[in-house]
Amino acid sequence: MIRRFLTLLAATAVFALPGLTNAAPLRIEITEGVIEPLPFAAPDFVAENSSARQLAQDIAQLVADDLSGTGLFREIPDSAHISTITSFSSPVQYADWKAINAQALVSGAVSLQPGGRLTVKFRLYDVFAGAELGSGLQFTGTQEGWRRMAHKVADAVYSRITGESGYFDSRVVYVSETGPKNERKKRLAIMDYDGANLQFLTDSRSIVLAPRFSPTGDRILYTSYETGFPRIYVLDVASVRRRVLEEQPGTMSFAPRFSPDGQTVLYSLTKGGNTDLYKMNIANGRSQRLTSAPSIETAPSYSPDGSRIVFESDRSGTQQLYIMDANGGEPKRISFGKGQYGTPVWSPRGDLIAFTKQSKGRFHIGVMRIDGSEERLLTASFLDEGPTWSPNGRVIMFTRETQGAGGSASLYSVDITGRNLKRVRTQGGGSDPAWSPLQE
Repeated sequence: MIRRFLTLLAATAVFALPGLTNAAPLRIEITEGVIEPLPFAAPDFVAENSSARQLAQDIAQLVADDLSGTGLFREIPDSAHISTITSFSSPVQYADWKAINAQALVSGAVSLQPGGRLTVKFRLYDVFAGAELGSGLQFTGTQEGWRRMAHKVADAVYSRITGESGYFDSRVVYVSETGPKNERKKRLAIMDYDGANLQFLTDSRSIVLAPRFSPTGDRILYTSYETGFPRIYVLDVASVRRRVLEEQPGTMSFAPRFSPDGQTVLYSLTKGGNTDLYKMNIANGRSQRLTSAPSIETAPSYSPDGSRIVFESDRSGTQQLYIMDANGGEPKRISFGKGQYGTPVWSPRGDLIAFTKQSKGRFHIGVMRIDGSEERLLTASFLDEGPTWSPNGRVIMFTRETQGAGGSASLYSVDITGRNLKRVRTQGGGSDPAWSPLQE
């Protein structure tokens, strides 16, 4: 059993790892307060041929960066290592790793074949139990895809230790912002979750807003002012081809989001001066009106099972959060704190709703239970807004804007405990992030 427990602000839970025999499990105990991240070692992976030497170092480092970046793990630097791993099949000298207080050890090997075929394999060890955690895994791909393979290794390590799925092999689509505030240029961009492999999806000739991934990550919904009025577009990520999804004369459509099965789009439509929620069947283009109040209903988000919708509305006189059946019906208000609430997003786990809250001149990113209970504010600043969930429901990414005439927008992330607040690396400014599901 691990000698020190990594603890987080949450309900008590213990994750025991599968695949262990005759050994107490390495585990993370979630109780109250923060004590200490779990110390681990990830020495350079073994290069099984000379052409893989640099990749072996880079992959090991990216795995360590992924794990350390969560705030749940702390890497023990190479300079403190007593042992070296020169062969993937060599026995582990547990005493040497225990002496430097490494509670988990990640070892791996990399081979690069002619033609650019890359193979990465790894093993994870519980140092104090003196046992391997499950069996090793192997990933194959191309040399150009080495970062994805490193993310997959990190996801597997994260999952075995925490009992949760990982989120490193994922992407983020967002609105890239450049130029002064009064002449800001905006275009859609997509990148790996850590800012690598940036690609621009649209030009900067028209304003774009609120991109959202499909459940399979192959399509993106977004709002564009290309025609002078807000219209919803759907874009194929692989081909970057796009088309108008919703266009009715005399209307404005915005705030789109896919259903969990990817067959329906939920959105807001302004018609005759009134803004209501609609949903559209993508296959046949048929739409259905879901609300008919004289108030403004927008920013809808499906529950993971697709049975319910959370959205924001000012029907009570102030901007608040409501939940209703996915086919319409009488909404139920769930936000009752002091201030205004908006941009709700249902967690992939189904147990929490993230939101933006404005109160006493400050903006916050917060979470609450789906019945509105246990509200917790995770951030506070001049302007925090637009949360999006990591694929495993553990981390929230959002937009933070600085104050002043020259203020700029940036992407930030925070753990659902309110810990590990940090800026996300982007090229220039960024806003309106949306996290993809894990890649296949």
